[in-house]
Amino acid sequence: MAPLSKAGAALTALREDLTGGVFAPGDPGYDEARVVHNGMIDRRPAVIAQCVDEDDVVRAVRFGRELDLNIAVRGGGHSVAGMALNDGGLVVDLRRMHEVTVHPAAEAVRVGGGATMSHLDRATQPYKLATTGGRASTTGVGGFVLGGGTGWLDRCCGLAVDNLLGVELVTADGNRTHANADENPELFWALHGGGGNFGIATALTLKLHELPEFSLALLLYLPEFGPEVVRTYRDLISVAPVEAAGGIIYLTGPPEEFVPPHLVGTLLCGAMLTYAGGEQDLRKLAEPLLALPHEAEIVGAMPYADVQCMIDDPPGLRNYWSAEYVSQAPDDFVNVFCDRAHSMPVPSATQHVLFPQGGAIADGPHEYPVPYRDAPWAVHPFAAWEDPADDARAIQWVRDVRADVRPWSTGAVYLNFIGDEGADRVEAGLGAENARRLAVVKGQYDPDNVFRFNHNITPA
Repeated sequence: MAPLSKAGAALTALREDLTGGVFAPGDPGYDEARVVHNGMIDRRPAVIAQCVDEDDVVRAVRFGRELDLNIAVRGGGHSVAGMALNDGGLVVDLRRMHEVTVHPAAEAVRVGGGATMSHLDRATQPYKLATTGGRASTTGVGGFVLGGGTGWLDRCCGLAVDNLLGVELVTADGNRTHANADENPELFWALHGGGGNFGIATALTLKLHELPEFSLALLLYLPEFGPEVVRTYRDLISVAPVEAAGGIIYLTGPPEEFVPPHLVGTLLCGAMLTYAGGEQDLRKLAEPLLALPHEAEIVGAMPYADVQCMIDDPPGLRNYWSAEYVSQAPDDFVNVFCDRAHSMPVPSATQHVLFPQGGAIADGPHEYPVPYRDAPWAVHPFAAWEDPADDARAIQWVRDVRADVRPWSTGAVYLNFIGDEGADRVEAGLGAENARRLAVVKGQYDPDNVFRFNHNITPA
């Protein structure tokens, strides 16, 4: 840490030089600037630099290096471990860098490093184009893509990293660089799952796909029908076209018009079938689910950007998530998965999720550090609650889910779905051989491990 006099002078200079805003403890707006999605995270950075362009990011990084400050990078702020913040260090806040430029003729889009899924989806929708995005509209695009990226379109369009065409970075020494298939190809490879370990992504270029129509079926069942619903969904999706995706979601009945009032606040089993196509084809595909006795339904065409908002959780809830990727979903697995739903915290925003994979995920490039792509199913216990008194119960439930399904686990994991679970889990999210190769790239671009507030890769 630099002497106080040097730190004070440097902070004054940063306030003058930065086009965006600078917040320090005691400044108006400081407390608002340090709020992230997970309400369990309460950290107090020494400086928050809200950058508006790449020049600002360069200035902020050089300021942090000059004062030997720990540096965290904030995009959407959705990391369940609170990796967008630190105590006593610098936060490079990219949220004002959210410009999205669509190039419809090239079927590509340039996305600012601080853009959210909503920025991206709303910009591409008028052109009837889209790319694989996260399942929450407030998720940051940068962290989502660089961590791998799975969503409603992944079975037909591939993982988000499969659609990555280029990245503009500010490195740990405060210099600009660019990576694509031809320029810095080894760095470009590392950015396909290695996250924010190699620099601050100020912009990403992504491939777009035609999406003239999008449809959704969401059906809610009483929990006692859960095993039959899961088996039906499993069998349906195994022969469905790649345009079909969705998942099984146990949840608390939400206070929505389509939910019968007596079921609001109770445990329900939901089957969500998304379809990159029209309503008629979706209805035909969903017939086996519609034939089961259900309590509520939404079926029809819906703009993709609107579907992306459907399971958004409000900010400020307490969150703890994890995941296991499983090699198969036999009836024994289905029973274990459904049984565990009955101990999830209800009522709450907690979700007990089973996502299908396959399709373009499994067929995608296997050279990237995303070893979970071959698993046909992802189990994602997603605990979200309000009362701190429920912390132990909610966290234990997530761990119990993982323990229950571990007999079917492949051992691989999608790092964006988990918090800080240790170095072994980071390696499981990258693959052992990939992890060693990534460490070499890390040593080249960030030998001092400046960017360590992430699923960290130790420099070789």
